[in-house]
Amino acid sequence: MIGLIFPYAATTGAVTVRVAPRYLDEQSDPIRGYHVWAYQVRIENAADTAVQLMSRHWVIIDGDGRVEEVSGDGVVGVQPVIGAGQAYDYVSGCPLPTPSGTMHGYYTLRQGAARFDVTIPAFALETPRVRPAAH
Repeated sequence: MIGLIFPYAATTGAVTVRVAPRYLDEQSDPIRGYHVWAYQVRIENAADTAVQLMSRHWVIIDGDGRVEEVSGDGVVGVQPVIGAGQAYDYVSGCPLPTPSGTMHGYYTLRQGAARFDVTIPAFALETPRVRPAAH
């Protein structure tokens, strides 16, 4: 997923969160109602001091409107420190029982003794449209 264009972005203070989702056809099984997406996140710190990502909170809504909220420490098993003027990238995934949905949420960051939330932009999880074969 290197060199991606990040179609979704939100800036809170000096921190910008960018997201690029991608449907994983090879891991999905639409017949059984199992659809999987990977999403790459880039967190950019334009502040003069480092920030540390402490926790995440996601709101995941499938195509039928069912809502699941997921919270936890860090991302992909780490609580990264993002230096001044630096960025942190990671890739994670989301399965859904429907061929579409959305995700959004926030990260809680620490800067010195202060903690604050930054917005994760809402982004679409869409199954690519497949054209029927010509006969």
